[in-house]
Amino acid sequence: MSLFTGSRRGGLSMTVHGWVTTAPEMPPARANTSCYVLVKRTEKLALADLDKPLHISALCRALAVSERTLRKAFHKIHGVPPCRHLRILRLSQARRALLSADGDLVTVTEIATCFGFVELGRFSVEYRKIFGESPSQTLHHPPLGRTFPVSSAVQDSLPFGV
Repeated sequence: MSLFTGSRRGGLSMTVHGWVTTAPEMPPARANTSCYVLVKRTEKLALADLDKPLHISALCRALAVSERTLRKAFHKIHGVPPCRHLRILRLSQARRALLSADGDLVTVTEIATCFGFVELGRFSVEYRKIFGESPSQTLHHPPLGRTFPVSSAVQDSLPFGV
């Protein structure tokens, strides 16, 4: 079974699992790799293992790029460092889980740790800063007719709607 999902003229695309398993064998990133492609690859890798804390150095090794290269790419595409953008992506995923969860059956702690957040106080502070309410308020939300306040800076940095 091939790790490649298809080919285009001038390159091949791989599955996320393929990147993770073959990254150490790959040569260093070429200078002509666009920032956008690098950022998208990084996002896919970071979201592939949501239950583990983010380590930018591990992502750089898997992508065969330096931390400086990754940082420059994220600043060019999103205007923020990779760790910040990737944490916002994970916070958004945690929010979706909190919104769809039954507050009587699951806790904020369980959901936060499932998305790689081990410092729960920091998770709660960042969550409130971005979404305007605590994670426990989101978990115990009324089922219908709800709007979600999110700053425009956060909305602009996300590849999907919040």
